[in-house]
Amino acid sequence: MINKTVPNVQIACQGVKDAMTFMLGGFGLSGIPENAIAELVRLNVKDVTCISNNAGVDEFGLGLLLQKKQIRKMISSYVGENAEFERQMLSGELDVELIPQGTLAQRCRAAQSGIPAFYTPAGYGTEVAQDKESRDV
Repeated sequence: MINKTVPNVQIACQGVKDAMTFMLGGFGLSGIPENAIAELVRLNVKDVTCISNNAGVDEFGLGLLLQKKQIRKMISSYVGENAEFERQMLSGELDVELIPQGTLAQRCRAAQSGIPAFYTPAGYGTEVAQDKESRDV
């Protein structure tokens, strides 16, 4: 178990730079790392990829990074309550990868365990699966 602690968010974010990938916890707006997001806004990092259950709302959570156009790519399972996210996605300013929630959770678990790939039946036989590998197991 990881048990490292730091005294403040500034120290926790030392070494953060442009084009990094961040996985941010929480569900909806509950349990999100508000202080870390505020520090990323303050540091003005650019072209970041955010992996999160959702994209926040216009004035809170990841919405704060979206307002300043700091996010290049969003990997998420739900993004429906953020008008700025929608605007950036539809205009092509934001690269978006929408993933079913269970698949997103499994990707996080697999990555933490060093598992490079796994198969899931989500989307099989639909437009989402077009041009993607499938196998009979």
